Amino acid sequence: MDDAAFNTESVAADQLKAFIERIERLEEEKAGIAGDIKDVYAEAKGNGFDTKVLRKIVSLRKRDYAERQEEDAILELYMQALGMQ
Repeated sequence: MDDAAFNTESVAADQLKAFIERIERLEEEKAGIAGDIKDVYAEAKGNGFDTKVLRKIVSLRKRDYAERQEEDAILELYMQALGMQ
């Protein structure tokens, strides 16, 4: 193997290692944030809030208004077809 090939492999390995280490750090941060979110839901539950509904609201707020309206219309149509209204 010549020096150029060795240097290229060394640089690629160093770059790969840097990416992996960054991902690992972010995964650790993500785990910490997930724990914080869990604590907030537990606190809300302790104050009498329904965490299932809170999760649904958080999910809905992430989505576009038009997308939510379309899904609600389809849900209503399906429920009517099943005699659920």
